Amino acid sequence: MAVKTYIAAITEAMDLALEKDDNVLIFGEDVGKNGGVFRATDGLNQKYGDERVFDAPLAESAIGGAAIGLTTQGYRPIMEIQFFGFVFEVMDSIVAQMARNRFRFHGTREFPIVVRAPYGGGTHTPEMHADNLEGLMAQTPGLRVVMPSNPADAKGLLLSAIESNDPVVFLENLKLYRSIKGEVPEGYYTTPLDKAAVAKAGDDVTIVTYGGLVPVCLKAADALEKEGIHAEVIDLRTVSPIDIETIGQSVEKTGRVVVAQEAQRQAGIASAIMAEISERFILSLKAPIGRVSAPDSIFPFGAAENDWLPQVDDVVTAVKNVVEFE
Repeated sequence: MAVKTYIAAITEAMDLALEKDDNVLIFGEDVGKNGGVFRATDGLNQKYGDERVFDAPLAESAIGGAAIGLTTQGYRPIMEIQFFGFVFEVMDSIVAQMARNRFRFHGTREFPIVVRAPYGGGTHTPEMHADNLEGLMAQTPGLRVVMPSNPADAKGLLLSAIESNDPVVFLENLKLYRSIKGEVPEGYYTTPLDKAAVAKAGDDVTIVTYGGLVPVCLKAADALEKEGIHAEVIDLRTVSPIDIETIGQSVEKTGRVVVAQEAQRQAGIASAIMAEISERFILSLKAPIGRVSAPDSIFPFGAAENDWLPQVDDVVTAVKNVVEFE
């Protein structure tokens, strides 16, 4: 298997989807000849032409409306929101239209739309570029929300999202784009949606996390292992719907849980996970559920990001508190 960056795996997935199905289209702000602000679509316009990979106006609402209309003509649009912080400009299309349309049409029509967007801190972006807004999407029935944490999953999950006949919000962590590499299988393959992965096995405590915080939690698990604490790290991959079965199997084994997210405490999906665990597996718990998150404040300017975002030490401390609870 070739070793690729996270963003290279995403580009390859879109290339394979365009090659396989003539109805797949990609559009968004600067995704054509420029290849996108992060070069996620680099080379695709030159390879497939202006009718398959093209620039849209600087109007997110127009991008969302075009995607909905294209599905009525048999296309499978991949629409890019340049930064997920700009999603408020297209909320009507996503939340009031895409999410509801299968219900509206009594399941007689399909809406195979992928909403791609980068998110997350750690790269010192301007205001409203790094916000973690997955909670807004996860609380909307009718939407899948996918947040891969590594290159192999990024490719396989994106291909699954493109194949899906329902709308998928596909969120790509900004910091991971070029900061991590991993082995990625060659050719066309899919990774199942709605299924979490055990990123690291352990018996003492379960860490449930997703997206950009998965590498942080894996580093924390490695540090804890040196102290004799064997943490199992669950990478949700799809954050709506949540794979509660995989979480439950781990909780029943370890009896102790920490839920970690990059989003603020009141945002993200940590609260929903904690509630599900409390309702379904409380008799398996040996300690209160721990939580790691950013504080409940506006995402700070770049100079303060590292002080604001959850770090390895925060996860280690939360795990120790749970493990040492009596």
